[in-house]
Amino acid sequence: MARPLDPGARLVLASHNPGKLVEIRALLEPWDIHVVSAGDLGLPEPEETEPTFSGNARLKGQAAAGASGLPALADDSGFCVGALGGAPGIYSARWAGPGKDFGAAMQRVRAEAGNPTDRSAYFISVLCLAWPDGHFELFEGRVDGNWVWPPRGDRGFGYDPMFQPHGESETYGEMDPARKTATSHRARAFAALVRGSLGVPPAGG
Repeated sequence: MARPLDPGARLVLASHNPGKLVEIRALLEPWDIHVVSAGDLGLPEPEETEPTFSGNARLKGQAAAGASGLPALADDSGFCVGALGGAPGIYSARWAGPGKDFGAAMQRVRAEAGNPTDRSAYFISVLCLAWPDGHFELFEGRVDGNWVWPPRGDRGFGYDPMFQPHGESETYGEMDPARKTATSHRARAFAALVRGSLGVPPAGG
């Protein structure tokens, strides 16, 4: 049975990524959940040693919950390109290097993919909601589309400027942030979390 997360709870986002913090805070606002990042608390980022998105999400969530003594929400997400056999996948952040240079990461995708007829790509997100006692739950979301070159737009973060979701004329880098937040892979994973652990927003939320 899913464990509920009550309105007014304090939650640690197991990430140092400010873009993710903005998205997660916006998603959780109707439930009166107070989100603080692992970076704000000075928590280290654990090495992502698992071979899957779900494994790395669990690893990060349990590390943050154990270190903070609070429930923690971890996201492991990635950009997966069909012509590259799903790469960069779980290595999406690592392709950007220690300086988190996603311009260089997008250049690498283009260089390694070349100019294939298969431009399919997708973003995937796995959320792990973890508690200090070791309990955890996993929720997954995915958005399919195509990768484009050159990248378009300066909104969003990561690989957003080179991803155009199916049915959209804009890339995530061009899209209004509120629209992207509401329709993204992370939003779909969050919708699954809502069904499992949050329920109906409190009155006035």
